[in-house]
Amino acid sequence: MRAGLREVAANANYRGGELDLVMLDGSGRDGPTLVFVEVRYRQSGAFGGGAASVDVGKRRKLVYAAQSFLGQHRQYSNFPCRFDVVEADGDPQAPRINWLRDAFRADDI
Repeated sequence: MRAGLREVAANANYRGGELDLVMLDGSGRDGPTLVFVEVRYRQSGAFGGGAASVDVGKRRKLVYAAQSFLGQHRQYSNFPCRFDVVEADGDPQAPRINWLRDAFRADDI
């Protein structure tokens, strides 16, 4: 599930929310990008997929948690940032995975 990314942190908790994964994507032309990854599992897509469950309220919490992370880890404060969503559904032993790169932007919130 790493998709060429290197893990920086997992399950980082802040007062405003939790960051499932914080990853470093070194594939960019202009240097590394810090990637905040929200992982959503749904057994069924009947009520929308995992990405649909990342509504405006959840996005605000993720942005706030990312800001808190950057405040505590100043070595990343000048890195470009991206928010991805990984949605998984179906059999928990062999889920279907869909990685939505750049699923939303902090300035859209």
